[in-house]
Amino acid sequence: MTRLRGRTAIVTGGSRGIGAAIVQRFLHEGADVLVACRSEPEAYTDGAWGSRGGWRATDISKPADIEALFSTARERFNGKLDILVNNAAVQLAKTIDETSDEEWEWLNGINVQGSFLCSRAAVSWMRETGGGAIVNIGSIAAQTADREMAVYSASKAWLQGLTRAIATDHGRHGIRCNAVCPTWTMTEMSTAFFDMEADPEKAEAAAKRRHPLGRLAMPDDIAGACVWLASDEAAFVTGQCITVDGGLSAASPIDPEFDFR
Repeated sequence: MTRLRGRTAIVTGGSRGIGAAIVQRFLHEGADVLVACRSEPEAYTDGAWGSRGGWRATDISKPADIEALFSTARERFNGKLDILVNNAAVQLAKTIDETSDEEWEWLNGINVQGSFLCSRAAVSWMRETGGGAIVNIGSIAAQTADREMAVYSASKAWLQGLTRAIATDHGRHGIRCNAVCPTWTMTEMSTAFFDMEADPEKAEAAAKRRHPLGRLAMPDDIAGACVWLASDEAAFVTGQCITVDGGLSAASPIDPEFDFR
């Protein structure tokens, strides 16, 4: 596949889960990818990414790290950035009254400030070179909040607002911005959430039954949507928050199978 041949991309949080799947799909489609993450990814260490996949140690909540990341990207990509994927994120399983100031600052430093800093740097660069595509990894939690995930849900709603604002303000500069909003996806983050339940297997099975397709998303399901949005196939798509949820949000929240029987 060559939908991204010759394109350059920065992917944050690309060492595992959804991010790693995005990196792999982008490489498969021909892109040159620079991954921003805190520690050296295993796929980079063992050579699975090949010569077109690189990484830089980055804490996206720190402005100095973002500046260094984009400086590295300019050198690697010979001055042209085509794609930014804001994927790095953390979650916190607490209600708002249980959330400390320190936890608020930690989560929003990554989910909100990190995405802001990367997007600002990418927009400035893409304006210089005639445009590009930004893909934000949101969540269905922005539309329908999960219980005890208050600050996480709020951070993803903020990201959807930023998506629309960038698309509105910078379309005239040739910059498209969209968000992919996944349902529960089989990653370490979801597994950790299920593990907090008294019966993790039962909790996971119940979550799967709520999806009309009968399963949770796999990282590659999300990566496929990102490839499309980053490619010329989506050249007239911008400002959209595309839900990838196996039909979960299409169904009524009142389900006789669960609620009446």
